[in-house]
Amino acid sequence: MIMGLTGGIASGKSTVSALLQRRGARLVDADVIAREVMLPGHPVLAAVVEHFGRDLLLPDGSLNRAALGERVFGNPEALHTLNGLTHPAIRAEIREQMQRLDSEQPSGLVIVDIPLLYESGLETMFKSVLVVYVPRAVQLERLMARNGLTREQAVKRLDAQMDIEQKRLRADYVIDNSGSTEAAEEQVGLLWDRLGLS
Repeated sequence: MIMGLTGGIASGKSTVSALLQRRGARLVDADVIAREVMLPGHPVLAAVVEHFGRDLLLPDGSLNRAALGERVFGNPEALHTLNGLTHPAIRAEIREQMQRLDSEQPSGLVIVDIPLLYESGLETMFKSVLVVYVPRAVQLERLMARNGLTREQAVKRLDAQMDIEQKRLRADYVIDNSGSTEAAEEQVGLLWDRLGLS
């Protein structure tokens, strides 16, 4: 069984995916894949450098992420180009990993963590989607504390994503992570049983 996992920024997706992994789920992490395609020697990094310039590389050949960010954020055309260079490879690798893990253990659960799953229109890749939910006020407080942001900075980051309430309404399954880790663990256990994975 393959399931998409998403939520809002600072909702605790990593906590919930770790709880699922502890029960035996296997994880495909879109953020890890996105970092891997930008490593030295990867054709995607080569394409990005060819388009945006060699000055984006550090002396060791790795990507200067801050310089790339400055070039694309606030420039919708450049961001669109960057996404066009990176997203197809990221999606192909996600598909390859999730299909391989599913074929290795068809009776198990493969969780595919994609932070912007709905925003990217990727929900069609999955029969079901699990949303890790916390109310916006909790998101805001956690994000400010975790990243050392002002309220205004945190609000801007939240506003750049689909509203968490919309995600919750679109989900097939929801884990409310606004309480303790123990409360989340209890919900994960109930979901595990509901999916018939015990």
